[in-house]
Amino acid sequence: MTFPTTMAVPAEVLRIATKLEEAGFETWCVGGAIRDSLLGLAHHDFDLTTAAHPEKVRELFRRTVPIGIEHGTVAVLDGKGNPHEVTTFRKDIKTDGRHAVVEFGASLMDDLARRDFTINAIAYHPLRHEWRDPFDGRADLDAKVIRAVGDPNWRFQEDYLRILRALRFSARFEFRIHPRTLEAAKANAQGLAQLSAERVRDEWWKGIATAKRVSKLVTLWRDVGAARIWLPEIPKTGTEKVDKLPRDPVLVSSLLASDPPSLLTRLKCSNKDIERARAIRDWRDKYPDPRHLPQVRRWLSQTGAYADDLLAIVPAIDSSHFPLPASRLLQVAQAIRDAKDPLSLSDLAVKGDDLIEAGVRPGPEVGETLARLLDEVLEDPSRNTREHLLSRAVPRG
Repeated sequence: MTFPTTMAVPAEVLRIATKLEEAGFETWCVGGAIRDSLLGLAHHDFDLTTAAHPEKVRELFRRTVPIGIEHGTVAVLDGKGNPHEVTTFRKDIKTDGRHAVVEFGASLMDDLARRDFTINAIAYHPLRHEWRDPFDGRADLDAKVIRAVGDPNWRFQEDYLRILRALRFSARFEFRIHPRTLEAAKANAQGLAQLSAERVRDEWWKGIATAKRVSKLVTLWRDVGAARIWLPEIPKTGTEKVDKLPRDPVLVSSLLASDPPSLLTRLKCSNKDIERARAIRDWRDKYPDPRHLPQVRRWLSQTGAYADDLLAIVPAIDSSHFPLPASRLLQVAQAIRDAKDPLSLSDLAVKGDDLIEAGVRPGPEVGETLARLLDEVLEDPSRNTREHLLSRAVPRG
């Protein structure tokens, strides 16, 4: 439960902290980089919290970006143009469960007291090598516990997104959630309905990307009540299969959901992601028999850009959905691609103009003929020659 004597802080962050301190403003390192460093994990952004007000930070540094100035956050750009967040000591004076109104002029202790969990409420002074841990976050790191700072009910009611953050940290670090914090999360789960879809989606996406096991994250969302509100298409059982998938949130969400496009529409995902989900829903029970090459070629042709997604979820799908042997489908599909077998109209050795020149009537007949020729080529790729296709374009009477 002791702290290291020193912590390696990037030189750019150290320069920013030094300049603030020399100007008379107390400055500390806080946030996820402190937590992850103490856990021995890779970490990236060292955030700073300071007594300097945002306007003072902007005066002291030549290159800044006011990324959240109403909440006291200014990004200071280093010599390479990389941003480093500097946030004024603050405390919440009003909240609606989604957004907080903050007041500056607080102390470091006030600032740490407004943070969500004890493991995120640890501060390190990069110049004096001092630590501040008023809520025993280090002890909770050692005990592998997610525990709210102060009263967990109040903490979640300040911002209901913290419930989802607790689930994400639990799944990421494989920490248990403290009983009182877990009880409060369940008691306040209905408040999640007040959140914007974008914030919920981002938290769900992050959780999928960082969880040790995605199935554990899904179980937490379900047990706390978050899935009932935001992911109702996800069934109550059969989540272990997602651990076999790449960490692609569209694939994970689509495999779990009974109606993937509805789920992604609720989360206000992009049209591209919703279309991916729709293709997975429409095709996940229509895989080809890998023993029949023409059938696999036709399937690749019909699914087009969505074939990769459908192939990616194969390891997680119940094998009873496949004409056996299902395990060969990935190999067969790759072999077809490696052979550069024609799979689309653009791959044909003839175009519409060639058909018209050969005597096909302009209009719908051209498209119908191309589709017929493609079907022949999918059956046997060796037929994809100009001579053969033109000979088949206008059947001889």
